[in-house]
Amino acid sequence: MTDLRLRESDEIQGDILAGFKKDHVTLLFLKFEDAPKARAWLKALTPRIATTRQVAAFNAAFSAARRASGGDDPGSLKAVWTGVSFTYAGLAELSGREPYENAPVGGTLEAFKDGSAKRAGALGDTGDNSPDNWLFGNGRTQPVHAVLTVAADTAQDLQAAVTEQRDAAAQARIVIVFQQNAATLLGTRRGKEHFGFKDGVSEPGVRGFDRPSATNPDEVDGHPGTRIVPAGEFVVGEEPAPGSSTGLPDWARNGSFQVVRRLAQDVPGWWAQVGVQLRILKQAKAVPPEATTEWLAARLVGRWRSGAPVCKHPGADVPFDPAASDDNDFGFRDDPDGLVTPLFSHLRKTSPRDGLRERPGEPPLEAGLLDGRRIMRRGAPYGQPFDPASEGPGGPDDPRGLLFVCYQADITTQFEFIQTAWIDETNFPPGRAPHEPGGDPMIGLDCPVSYESRAADGSRQVTPLGFKQFVRTEGSVYAFAPSLSLLRGLADGTLAPLAPAAQQPGGGAPQQGTGAQQPGTALPGGGSTPPRPPAQVVDEFLAVPDAQVPGGVSEFWVFRQGRYRKISVAGGTHDDALLKSDGALTGWAALQGVARVDAVLPIPGKQRVGGRSRYWFFHTVEGKQVYRGVSIADGVAHTDTLDHADRGLGRWGSLAGVAQVDAFLPVPDLQGVGGKSWYWVFHSAGGRQVYRLISVFDSGLHMDALERSDRELTAWVSLEGVTRVDSFLAVPDRQRTGGKSEFWVFHQNRYRRISVADGSGHPDRLEQADRDAGSWTSLA
Repeated sequence: MTDLRLRESDEIQGDILAGFKKDHVTLLFLKFEDAPKARAWLKALTPRIATTRQVAAFNAAFSAARRASGGDDPGSLKAVWTGVSFTYAGLAELSGREPYENAPVGGTLEAFKDGSAKRAGALGDTGDNSPDNWLFGNGRTQPVHAVLTVAADTAQDLQAAVTEQRDAAAQARIVIVFQQNAATLLGTRRGKEHFGFKDGVSEPGVRGFDRPSATNPDEVDGHPGTRIVPAGEFVVGEEPAPGSSTGLPDWARNGSFQVVRRLAQDVPGWWAQVGVQLRILKQAKAVPPEATTEWLAARLVGRWRSGAPVCKHPGADVPFDPAASDDNDFGFRDDPDGLVTPLFSHLRKTSPRDGLRERPGEPPLEAGLLDGRRIMRRGAPYGQPFDPASEGPGGPDDPRGLLFVCYQADITTQFEFIQTAWIDETNFPPGRAPHEPGGDPMIGLDCPVSYESRAADGSRQVTPLGFKQFVRTEGSVYAFAPSLSLLRGLADGTLAPLAPAAQQPGGGAPQQGTGAQQPGTALPGGGSTPPRPPAQVVDEFLAVPDAQVPGGVSEFWVFRQGRYRKISVAGGTHDDALLKSDGALTGWAALQGVARVDAVLPIPGKQRVGGRSRYWFFHTVEGKQVYRGVSIADGVAHTDTLDHADRGLGRWGSLAGVAQVDAFLPVPDLQGVGGKSWYWVFHSAGGRQVYRLISVFDSGLHMDALERSDRELTAWVSLEGVTRVDSFLAVPDRQRTGGKSEFWVFHQNRYRRISVADGSGHPDRLEQADRDAGSWTSLA
C-alpha cells in the first residue's frame, strides 16, 4: 500500500508540504513586548493554525473542482489559512530560556541562532543589499520574534483576517515590525514573477505525501519528471536523503526551518541589460541572427515566459501549450556544456538535475544525489507589474519584487548552500577554468558569465558577458515553523511538545503525557482544577456560508438565549476557537424584533446562489412560534437582509400539529435527491420532545410534505438518556465519509457525538458519550 501518511498529519503546519497556494498573502513580522501576553496570544492562535491534513484536503478538493469545470477556479471553494514561525529570539522569549546551547560550528543550529543579518556577508548581502538597508530583520532596530502568515483566496477575506490578527496582536502588546503583502499577478501575468517568467514549476515531490507514479516510483504520479524527495529534507524528524544531517533537538520534530526574503526586482533595468548582452553576442556571431531579447532572456532563465523549458523548445516559446508550461520531464545530461541551456542559467544554477559533472568529461551525477540540496519554495510577487507609462502604481520607481519563502530541515546545507555554492559561485559547475560559467544572471550578484556556443567550424566558442545585479535583498529572516504540539508547549511556556487537551470537542480519550485535565478533576499532589462555569444552552448553530472549508477551519454563528457569537472548528483535531464574542441579535438587520432564535433551516437549493444564501429563521413571539425569511451575503461583512416578514407555522403542511420546532437535522444522503431534501424535525409536543420526517422541494415555492409522522426519541439509539435536543452541529470533516455522517448533539449544557449511516433505515450510533459543553473553548 502506498504510504501517504503525511497527508493526514495534524502536527505539521500546512504551508510546509501541502502549500497554502493562495492568490493573496500577508506576512506580519512581530516583536513580543510581554512574554506572558505573547503566550496567551499563541494559545488563542494555535487552534487556527492550518495543518497539513487540512490544507492537503482543501487543495485536493479545489483541484478536482477545477478539473470538473474545465480549468476555471471554483468560486465556491475558499479558505483562509494561517501559519506561524519563530526566530531563535522568539523561541527564547516564549520558553523563557535559550532553545539550545553550544550549537555545532557550521551547522543549521548555528545559522538559526545567528539569523540572516549576521550571516549577510557570506550570502552576498553587502553594499545596497546589506542589512543596513533592510526593512525587517536587520539586527539593529526592532527585532523580529515571529512571522505570522495569512493567506486567502480573495483580497477581502485576507484584509478581514489580517485586521483580526493585528487587533489580537495589539491586545497582547505585540509590535508589528513590518507588514509584507503579496499577491498573484493578474491576467496573462498570472503565475509569473515580475520579470515575466512562470514561477514555481520545479517544486519537488515529497515521500509520504505525494503519490508515486506506478511506472516510476521516484516521480510524482501525473507529474513526469518531478522527483520525490525524502520528507526529512523538509520536515525535521522524518527520514532524510543519505548523508543529510539529523542531529537536531527533539522539540524540532515535525517542524521546519523557514527562510523569508524580500527581493526587490528592477524590471526595466534587467531587461535593458539583456538587450545590451544580446548585441555583444550578435557581434561575436555567437547566436543566430534572428535571436531576440526574449530568446536570450529565456536562456538566462532556462525556461520561456510560459514556463516551457528551453531544452525542449530551443527555437521559440509555445505559450498556448498548457502541457509545455508545466513540463518538468527533462534533464541536462545531453547538454553537458550548456550549448542549449547555458550552465549559468537560473534553472541549472538552482537545480542542476541530472546534468551536473564534477569535472568536464566525467559522467553526470545521478539526480538523486542532489536530493539533499532541495528546498520547498513558497512566496509570491509583491507590488504592481511594471508599466512604463504609469506615474503611480506600476511606474519604474514603484516597489515590486518577490516575497521569497522556503522551507527546509537544514538552512546551511539547503538554502545557504544553494545561494553561495551554486547561485553566486562563478566556478559552478566546476572545472571549466579559465572560462568559468559565472553567477546566476537572473538573481545573482554582479558577475561575468561565459556564454558557450559553437562557431561556424564547429569549434567551441566562449563569449564573455557581464551582468549587473538587478535583484536586491531588502529584508531577511531565519525562522522555525514548529509542530502543532510544540506551539501548544510554547503557549504553556515550555520548549516541549504538548498533545491536544483531552477535553477538546470531538477528541478521544486523554492521551498519555498531555498534561490535560478534565474540568474538576484531581491534580497531582492534591486539589483539583476549578471547573468551568456551565455553558449556556445552545439554541442553534448556523454555518457561515462562505467559510466552510473541506478539511480546514470552518466558521459558525452560535445563537444562545437572545445573543450570538462566532466560532471556528478545525477539521481533524476539531479544536475550536472564539472568533467574535457575544453580541445582541439587534446586530442583525434581518433579526429585528427577534428575542431568541429557536431553529434555522437553510432553504434547499438556495445556498451560495448569486453570492447569497437563504434561510428560514424560527422564533417565538408572544408564546407562538413563527418563521421569517433571511438571506446572508458572501464576503467579509456577511450582510443580512430580511426577505420576508414573520409567518405562522400553518403555512407548512409538514408541521401540522407542531407548536415549537426545536431543531432540524438534514438526512445526510437525501439532500437534493429527486428535486427535494429531507429533514428530521425535533419538536415539543405535550411536554415532551418527539421527531418527524419531512421533505422540502429544492425549487419553486419549496413545497413541503410530511414523510413520516411523530416518533419518540427512544427510537434513536444514539440519543439514549436525552429528553430534549437543543441543536445539532455537523462535524465539519465527517460528512458522508465511509458511508456515515457525524454530528455533535447539544442538549442542555451537555453534548455528545453521534453518527448516522447512509441508506435504508439510517441507523444511528453513539460515537462519544456526554461531555460538558463548557469544555468547548468557544462556548465558555
